[in-house]
Amino acid sequence: MLEKLRGKKMMFVGDSLNRGQYVSFVCLIHRLIPEHAKSMTTVDSLTVFRIKDYNATIEFYWAPFLLESNSDNAVIHRVTDRIVRKGSINKHGKYWKGSDILVFNTYLWWIAGSKFKILTRGSFDDEKKEIIEMETEDVYRMAMKSMLKWVESNTDLKKTRIFFTSMSPTHGRSIDWGGEKDGSCYNQTTPIEDPSYWGGGSRKSIMRVIGDVFSKTKVPITFLNITQLSEYRKDAHTSIYKKQWSPLTSEQLANPVSYADCTHWCLPGLQDTWNELLYAKLIRP
Repeated sequence: MLEKLRGKKMMFVGDSLNRGQYVSFVCLIHRLIPEHAKSMTTVDSLTVFRIKDYNATIEFYWAPFLLESNSDNAVIHRVTDRIVRKGSINKHGKYWKGSDILVFNTYLWWIAGSKFKILTRGSFDDEKKEIIEMETEDVYRMAMKSMLKWVESNTDLKKTRIFFTSMSPTHGRSIDWGGEKDGSCYNQTTPIEDPSYWGGGSRKSIMRVIGDVFSKTKVPITFLNITQLSEYRKDAHTSIYKKQWSPLTSEQLANPVSYADCTHWCLPGLQDTWNELLYAKLIRP
């Protein structure tokens, strides 16, 4: 992999699930690199891991919707009323230019409801602004098309490899796999064994949008389909062992299910498998 990266810029773009895949990727190779020959820096939305002897970088850029949004602050982004700006991908895209390998994802932040808001005039902070609501799938389709249009206009498609990682499943409802009514991934220690299992956290309508848009594009994008294989891993989430950004209340401590993280994944873990697939597709296109 290091030889594949020699003289190149690899970038992961998306939300915290893509950041997890990025961290996994860096962890898989960094131990092979001497301490003096590597560094990692973060400025705002951009994190850069440098491999000096190979003149290479592996980078992550925070853009949970790919489009410009009111959740673009890499640290303070817990916004309940999520809004994207139509046709605004260039705000982020200027940081992606020059990449030889691009790995996109966007899903989790879209599924709060059936409708989604689009800013059509003004700024996110203006009191007076124009906002319209559309079906979430229609706005997601717009984001996918914007991503592909940006790639077509800003990359050399003969040299740049483009990937898109599919939906990362959640396991917040153990009733989905026949467990307790009020349970979650908390205390789960074995995978789901039903090969046809598909949980409530993965919206098939979003997968259909991706399939439809990608099937009609001329952009040579490689779809990294991690959804089904990840559905089985109810045991692989960070659960109660994630970093807590604020002290837990006594009520939370008394009920671990209430604060278990059933969205993100432990490392080492499942996301290393995602990167094994990514590696295979990079080496054998």
